[in-house]
Amino acid sequence: MKDKIRRGGGRNQAKTDVIHGKNDVGAKQVDDTSFTVKIQGAGVESFELQVHGFWLIQDILMSLLSRNEVCPRSNLSLAFASATLDPLAELQSLKGLKHGAIIRLVEEPYTASLARLHLARVVELLRASGPQDALREGRSPSLLETLTHQTTGADPSSPNGKSLKRSLSNTKTDSTNQDAALPEYLLPGSTERPLMALLPPSSQPEAPSYLKDLCLSCWNPPPGHRKLQGDFLYISVVTMEGKRCDITSCPKGFFLNRSTEDVFDPRPAQSTAVYHCFTELLCHISPAFKKTLTTIKNRPQLPPAEVMPTSYHTLSWLGPHGASRTHKNTFSRLGVDEQASPDWNEELQAARDLSQGSLEERLQRDRAVLQVNSAFVKVVMQGAETVVDGFVEPANGNPEDPAFLWGGLFMSQGAASAVFGGERGRRAAQRLELKGVQAYSELEGLEGLHTLPTAIVDYRGVRMSAQGLAPGLEGTDQEQEKDQEQETSQASRGLLYGVNAGPQESPHRRRLLVLLAHAAKCLAIQRHVVVAPSGYKVPLFTPADSQGLLGADGRFYVLDVFRCFPADANFCPGAETESQIVSREEEGKEGKEGDEEKKSGIEESWPENYQKDSGFPKSFPHSLCRLRPELVQAFIQHKHCQFTHRVRETLDENGGFEECATACDSRATNAVRAACKEVGSCSDIIFEMRLNPNVFSPGVSFPSSERASVIHQERLLKEAAALIITHQIPEFVEQCLQSYEPPMDGATLKQELHRRGINMRYLGHVVKAISQSEQREHLRHILRLVVGEVFVRSTRRVFNSFLQGVDVASLCAAISHFLCCLLVPHFTPAHVGEETKKKSKRRARVAEASESTLWSTLTGPELWNLVCQDAAETYSIPDSLGSGPNHLVERYGLQKLSLLREFCLKTGVQLRLRDYYLDNMNKAPIGPDDIVNIFPVVKHVDMTAADASKAFRAAQNFIQKGVLDQAHEHLKEASYLFGRVCDDLHPEACHCHSLLARVAFLQGKAAEARSVQLKAVVISERVLGFDHPNTIQQYTLLAVYMYAGGETALAQKCLLRARLLLLTVHGEDHPYTATLDSCLGLVLTGEQTGQFLKNALRLNTSFFGATDLHTALSQHLMAQWMCSKGDYRSAMTHEKEALTAFTSLFGEDHPQTSCSKEFLCTITKQAVQVERSLRQAGADSTEQTVECLTPSTETSLEQMVLVTGIRKITQSSRFKEYKQRHLERKAAALKELGLSFPGEFFASATVKAGEKSSDKETGCGKEAEDGGSPAAENNSERQHEQSVDEVSVVGAAAVSVNGHVVDPAEQNKHEEKTENREEGERATELKMVNGESQLRAEGEETESSVEKEVKSSTANGKIEPEATCEEMKSDEKDVESNGVRDTKATPSVLKGKGTWADVVSKSNLVNGTGHKDTAVNGVADEVTANGVAEE
Repeated sequence: MKDKIRRGGGRNQAKTDVIHGKNDVGAKQVDDTSFTVKIQGAGVESFELQVHGFWLIQDILMSLLSRNEVCPRSNLSLAFASATLDPLAELQSLKGLKHGAIIRLVEEPYTASLARLHLARVVELLRASGPQDALREGRSPSLLETLTHQTTGADPSSPNGKSLKRSLSNTKTDSTNQDAALPEYLLPGSTERPLMALLPPSSQPEAPSYLKDLCLSCWNPPPGHRKLQGDFLYISVVTMEGKRCDITSCPKGFFLNRSTEDVFDPRPAQSTAVYHCFTELLCHISPAFKKTLTTIKNRPQLPPAEVMPTSYHTLSWLGPHGASRTHKNTFSRLGVDEQASPDWNEELQAARDLSQGSLEERLQRDRAVLQVNSAFVKVVMQGAETVVDGFVEPANGNPEDPAFLWGGLFMSQGAASAVFGGERGRRAAQRLELKGVQAYSELEGLEGLHTLPTAIVDYRGVRMSAQGLAPGLEGTDQEQEKDQEQETSQASRGLLYGVNAGPQESPHRRRLLVLLAHAAKCLAIQRHVVVAPSGYKVPLFTPADSQGLLGADGRFYVLDVFRCFPADANFCPGAETESQIVSREEEGKEGKEGDEEKKSGIEESWPENYQKDSGFPKSFPHSLCRLRPELVQAFIQHKHCQFTHRVRETLDENGGFEECATACDSRATNAVRAACKEVGSCSDIIFEMRLNPNVFSPGVSFPSSERASVIHQERLLKEAAALIITHQIPEFVEQCLQSYEPPMDGATLKQELHRRGINMRYLGHVVKAISQSEQREHLRHILRLVVGEVFVRSTRRVFNSFLQGVDVASLCAAISHFLCCLLVPHFTPAHVGEETKKKSKRRARVAEASESTLWSTLTGPELWNLVCQDAAETYSIPDSLGSGPNHLVERYGLQKLSLLREFCLKTGVQLRLRDYYLDNMNKAPIGPDDIVNIFPVVKHVDMTAADASKAFRAAQNFIQKGVLDQAHEHLKEASYLFGRVCDDLHPEACHCHSLLARVAFLQGKAAEARSVQLKAVVISERVLGFDHPNTIQQYTLLAVYMYAGGETALAQKCLLRARLLLLTVHGEDHPYTATLDSCLGLVLTGEQTGQFLKNALRLNTSFFGATDLHTALSQHLMAQWMCSKGDYRSAMTHEKEALTAFTSLFGEDHPQTSCSKEFLCTITKQAVQVERSLRQAGADSTEQTVECLTPSTETSLEQMVLVTGIRKITQSSRFKEYKQRHLERKAAALKELGLSFPGEFFASATVKAGEKSSDKETGCGKEAEDGGSPAAENNSERQHEQSVDEVSVVGAAAVSVNGHVVDPAEQNKHEEKTENREEGERATELKMVNGESQLRAEGEETESSVEKEVKSSTANGKIEPEATCEEMKSDEKDVESNGVRDTKATPSVLKGKGTWADVVSKSNLVNGTGHKDTAVNGVADEVTANGVAEE
């Protein structure tokens, strides 16, 4: 698939790099460098291999080692023309290499380490992955192959969609499996939630047995005299025939020796040869092994996305059924898993220092960085288990803060400082340190500043921080404090920057300061001065805790960046009275003045009545409450809107924008200076916002010279904190109210909140905002999620403390007891004792022995009180959790199973796969045998593929503009680049493939959409989780594409799978359930169709109201189903409701409204005809058949596309009418100036486009005349030709505004404002004609309603892009198409109230769709400020 995507989307990488700003000479075209070579040698049969000229020799070698013909051979090299090839050489650099050339495999001699690596490779093959291995290892499995195995006969990974050969006419042959009754738990209204159905048995057979035993021999290691003769290892093998053999590993390979269990004889056995591959020797020894190995090599290969290891561990909270009986790891005694401890810091920095000159070099660098970080995280997980389980002794002698060295890692818990808030503060510092490292690692153009590899891991209630060992840190601190001469001599190595560095000067320090200044500019950190403990005044570009070092490796490092983000003033109640200003003796007379100034500044900094209404500022359990980087960017955008608004007002007061722009006086400059001062810009000539991370930080002091700056920064930080309450949380609530795909679980809720810069500590305020909303009933699913997240997070903190008093032998019993106390009301320890005594006497003795432990005395009410106490202390919601778990179920509709899932995912607990009955009051629902394992939960730095992400964002921009062809090319390019870097196993790669499938489907390429979506589902299952909400959505989209290809039974399976997952994750009461039920109602047949359609209508009406688009579609589907049953009276009722909704949404002339009218007329005619026929037949005709209107497959597919949001219905008619009026006004304006304007051409083109699109935008169809069946045309070619007004892809319209992701608002907002606009608005326009300025007479309306909408949305700090807006602006750009270039009427020129700030700050502003570098905030950020398009 990669090769095909490469040819389609990446055919010109040089062109792509030019778009990205990197004109690489080394970019290649695949079509010119692809050829085939022949592989021979090393005892394998010759075969052909397709290669590319830009491949390295090592790339070919890695590809060969993964093929069945070569596996499991290793330690090979390649030779061409009798010359060994350099692994780092490119194929195209080899002279004489052409199509059909022969490349030979050469067996290289082993070393001791290479021999162990070869054995490890063999063991990996012998441990061939079985269907339950992923669950045993705690990894999320992929179930798509199991789900589709019995129906699909082709490989689901086929990239060209060849397995999809059936057309829509073959649907009947594929629908034979639909007649079977669905399980009861999948029907609407069912409360049964079986877990066994989540993970069905795999269709793949279990891995066969190769050997009875394989381990190191008892004679290992070789004695000294045998080492000198080349013996590396002695291996003992027991074959399936029961034969025991001893094998020697030597430089040439492996041979059979004469040793037995009792006698050591290392000499080679008689008539034995030396085999370079270990499996070849085993095949010679054991015929059974040879037969089994041949079978495993010839078995059907799964797609690479299903078998390749993921970069990071994705936890599965369910383990295999009966895991204790199936566990078998025969080959663990071979000892090949033990590896030397690498220098992780050197590995990571070496990967980061790789060249980035060309695209190929950047891809290799990104892949190397990802692989190193992945291996680092894997070792961190192993290290956490080893350290916490007690197998490693501390490296220091401090019992309060033990530090451990293991596997090249430095691991510690960190000291619980009272300044930061004890244990809660220690955990927060570790989390913030990781976020700081992430922020510095993502800075572009800052290759000289390094951070250590960092990760944090939670295991058994303990949080460990893991870092690579930093070079050259052996302390010079004390020596630097002794005398300045010694400091200067040691400045080239050691501490160069920080409050403890002392005054020093050196070229290295100056270089480090330049790097830190650039990083501070990118992170919006203000340069400031603090007072060091020694009394020095130290200028800083970082938090006061940070240190800058020059390591022994010659690299600059920045450490301790956990306070690099600004403090959250909402949780700094003592900061108003606590003075951070020192040097009182220097203040003298100005002390009182300063105090009064500070007091007045503090009083004015909070918004009016903010403290009374919100209750902030208030205390928090720890003092490390910091703002998120997303909030910082949103705040900067908010201040920029204020800045532009203030400049515009000042210019209007002084004569207007045009006069100030053309005059050569200081009015414009003064306006900018005044606006900069008012909004708090750190510069008085341009807009540039920076924040001080040390303000409101305990333990940091400022000199008196910084008094004004500190007061100013306190005001800014309070405004930023207030923005969360006044803007971000209300916007989140409003977005959830309008979204058809809102969060489904805690992970997606956290993602949405963080995307708006809202910390999780504001969950209590989110509950308050929803509870006070008038739409509270429509937001009950969000309230349910927020309350559940509060409950689970508080429970996790109690659980962490609970585990500290549990010994290792009692962990299973203690965890199961904790869960029973948590989920069963009034649970007491007696239940556990009774259950254990019934099982066995031994278990009874264990229970009696554990009764004296503290954890066994915990009861349900006690645990609930602890959880409620933590929730009240952290989230300020004392009454929301109620008196027990049943209160959450009854009041909020929470499922205990969903709470159990969230708890396991957050704590790493894995449960045995079985059905749990959590409402049983008389029996413990979870026993010790149900606790399969507890895994480490790791948080790490995310490594991204820069070029792939840029291509993906470019594709999103083209989608917003409606240019699907360009979007398709960029998406194929991005998918190929993701495959090169991370083998597609990355969350962003999953989103890229999903979007590629949508665009391909909209272009009429259903087979390609199906093929790509199959891969997206597998990636989502393995990378995000088999029950992640994104996986649910991907299954739904796959069902649509399969239904389009005639695979109705598979589409039904995918939809039922998605519904089962949603019921488990959240429950039935969710808006997305309505989407699934609508699709199921279209796919299923019989009475089950009505159940799902009725449930979808009920949910849509409940969540969105009677006049919502999805409710109207549900009404239409119900009417359609009623027609198929012959109940025309009920169908008329539902279609009337749908028509009312369509009319209120789109107006009378919209195609969707016209379609609904036509269908209603058809229903009415059919009802009259049926009634007339029944009357004519008379009373004796009791078995009179009623003619039914049945929708065609094309109609059902079109309706599924609309319901799932793959294509939206837009208000195109009214916008087209407005566009025509707007162009007429333009023509009139130019006519007054004596200029020509081809307005008639554009007006006629608009009318024709409206006529052309009137037939497409419908889910009703036009075939329902004279008793016919209603059907909608679904021509692929017409879909490909759809206009911008009719096509928009859901999920691709999120754009980055100053680094802040913003969702597009619903288009009905624009329509309302368009209808309510005031006619005859007087404005003055500045037009440039032939290089001269001309003022247009007042009285003409020139500012479009769309531009006004963009400006109004900008006032809230965000841009709301719409495809329709882009099309309207495209008409304005088309003015120059007939050669009238000088009269091009761009919005930036026609605006009556221009923005002088746009000229001063020189910001390139895009209408929410572009990603252009701007100078807003003084940094090259991706910013859109006021929504004015500059093309």
